[in-house]
Amino acid sequence: MKTALLFDLDGTLVDSDAEHLAAFQSVFAPHGISLDRSEYAKSIMGASNEMIASRYLAHLPLVEQIATLDAKEAAYREALGKLEPVLGALALLDFADRRGLKRAVVTNAPRANAEKVLAALGIGQRLPIVVIGGELQRSKPDPLPYLTALERTGALAVHSLAFEDSLSGVRSAAAAGLAVVGMTTTLDSGTLVEAGATFAAGNFTDPRIFELIEARLSSGAEEGA
Repeated sequence: MKTALLFDLDGTLVDSDAEHLAAFQSVFAPHGISLDRSEYAKSIMGASNEMIASRYLAHLPLVEQIATLDAKEAAYREALGKLEPVLGALALLDFADRRGLKRAVVTNAPRANAEKVLAALGIGQRLPIVVIGGELQRSKPDPLPYLTALERTGALAVHSLAFEDSLSGVRSAAAAGLAVVGMTTTLDSGTLVEAGATFAAGNFTDPRIFELIEARLSSGAEEGA
């Protein structure tokens, strides 16, 4: 099967941006750094911790930068309550099961976060391939995380698609040659499309998602024939 569905995690499979923002605010405040939702969406959402440190914590020694962001991730995990997948995500995974589609999670989140969130959502076993940007030489917005996911699933970019909610994520997936569905959990559709999304959707029930998957499947079948 040459078609794979590749999912970002935070803001895509689960609407968790409010929890991330609160965790950042709690660890940034002692350093005199204020952060509102607009700034979070523009400069932090979807970024790797390395990029966040260089933007906000460059005045601190490296060891303190690392400790601050480790504390943020720990605060986020500790504050997690009951989680629900974004509407339609489970039905889309059911569809992928029926069609035999490979799937993977592609995220800049630390592995500990990804594993805890996927387990809390009850979909960890359904998304066994998890590509962590920070474990690679380059994270999003570089295309390497999505290229790695394509390699691990054995899929081809031209027959596959990605789901993303952040500018760095959309740019990463588009640069890897994927069609991208932008999820409007935080950013508006115009911003996502301008960054490279094929179209934007509020959740996974949008019929255009299934139309796009079928088109990718058809193109793969025709190429195979």
